[in-house]
Amino acid sequence: MNGQNHYQSPDENDSTMPDAVVRRIRFSIIWIIPVLSVLIAGFLIWKSFANNGPEITVVFDTADGLTSGQTQVKNKAVVLGTVEGISLTDDLRHVNVRIRMNAGSGPMLTDKARFWVVRPRINGASITGLETLMSGAYIAFDPGLEGSDPTTAQRKTEFRGLEAPPGVRSDQPGRTYTLITPTIGSIGQGAPVFFRDVDVGEVLGYTMPPGGRGPILIQLFVREPYDHYLYPDTRFWNVSGVQVGFGAGGLKVQMQSLQALFSGGVAFGLPRDKDRTPHDEAPADTVFKLYDSQADAESAGYHERVPLATYVTSSVKGLAPGSQVTMFGIQIGSVTSVKLDLDQKAGHPRVRIGMQIQPERVLAADEIRHGALTDMFKTLVANGLRASTDSASLLTGETMISLNFVKNPPPATTTMEGPTLVIPSQAGGMSGIMDSLSTVASRLADMPFEQIGVNANNLLANADKTLTSPEVKQSLSSLKESLKNLQAMSTQLRSGMGPLMQRLPEMTNQLDQTLQNANHLLAGYGGNSDFHRNLQAMVIQLGQAARSLRFLSEFLTNHPTALISGR
Repeated sequence: MNGQNHYQSPDENDSTMPDAVVRRIRFSIIWIIPVLSVLIAGFLIWKSFANNGPEITVVFDTADGLTSGQTQVKNKAVVLGTVEGISLTDDLRHVNVRIRMNAGSGPMLTDKARFWVVRPRINGASITGLETLMSGAYIAFDPGLEGSDPTTAQRKTEFRGLEAPPGVRSDQPGRTYTLITPTIGSIGQGAPVFFRDVDVGEVLGYTMPPGGRGPILIQLFVREPYDHYLYPDTRFWNVSGVQVGFGAGGLKVQMQSLQALFSGGVAFGLPRDKDRTPHDEAPADTVFKLYDSQADAESAGYHERVPLATYVTSSVKGLAPGSQVTMFGIQIGSVTSVKLDLDQKAGHPRVRIGMQIQPERVLAADEIRHGALTDMFKTLVANGLRASTDSASLLTGETMISLNFVKNPPPATTTMEGPTLVIPSQAGGMSGIMDSLSTVASRLADMPFEQIGVNANNLLANADKTLTSPEVKQSLSSLKESLKNLQAMSTQLRSGMGPLMQRLPEMTNQLDQTLQNANHLLAGYGGNSDFHRNLQAMVIQLGQAARSLRFLSEFLTNHPTALISGR
């Protein structure tokens, strides 16, 4: 039919239809992006697992300054891990800090490892952690394997963090030692250790004795090479604070350092003998005694000691164990004890003062002989050696013992109390001055001033009677006549010797009579006065004149020609 489609079967048209063309699928460049993304993601995942180390947990008291995902774990400024999470412990007293460590840090995570948070800290005069003001706090890590056998360390994943930085790192060469002391004073953790004013270490901490009784143990660390200067007989002393004293040069203020002023400190020195070898060095963990001052430490270095004691009945205020014992102003020992003795055998209370004399302060080692020192002090006591309290400082009231020699001392003997020699004492210092004043006052009180006044009045009355007595008048008249005769003799000598020869015996007799009257007057008027002394001098002169006239008379009588021919 025209106008209608004619259906043809497929078989009829197979020969006329063309073959289908099949195209090959081509690779598009757009597929590179997802492929690279998958590869990068896989690489990152692999690298993340490859770089991640073990996960550990560190327990701190507080998480102050720590942030999850930001706070890092460092050792010598090298990042070793990152904090991944922070949570409270079950008892709500501490915090668990979960840290993902880097690969390769596993061998360092042993029971010797230590963790602490680095923050800005002020410890005494030292300030640490200032770099965290800008970068934030971080967790410091010390493996603690330096100088130890790694095979003995045990692996761990849970640690207890330190609340303060340790005093010594494992990679810092040096040694730790222990000091024993009854009190620590102002010494605290981080306090410096000095050797000849050089900071050579620090105090790590201290341990209280069980029950609070006994000495306190102080742990300290001395860096290398200064630890080689420590020997078993080395002495440590406290240098905390400021030492103020008065000496011959005036006021003295001594301070070790500003850090020792705020946080305390200790110091040590070399022993007296200098011949030492490395084999003589003190090993680590050696225990030393801590002395209160350098003077006490130096005093402990004297080995020879002579025990002495004395008893005093005066005040010992300001005297205490450790006070000086001096001789001629030079310290030769120290006081060991001051005790009140109520022994009824002595008859009255007194104070017993124990002393230790250190002859090495003034004598050479070869001059010291055992047993001879006690005999030497016995000889010194026999020659006047006495012990007395003396003021060491009028401002502070400190007192010391002085061994002085007394002139014309009363007899005294020494006694022995076991090995201790007891020497006699004498009041000294302010007590001695007060005793002397008391003695003078007692003697003045015993003087009979009233009787002396009565005797003086009687003496004046007798002097008045004596001066107005007839004997005095007669003696003065005789003296006047003698003077006239002497004047006449002088005139006659000028006029001629003839009449003089005739009157010379008479003049001699008159002068003798005058001398007798003067002696009688002198005997009647006694006392120590100017009149008595002048009268006595006049009598002596009259006696000499009478003797001369007597000799002249006898000579001219026996030799009348001597006036012409001479003697």
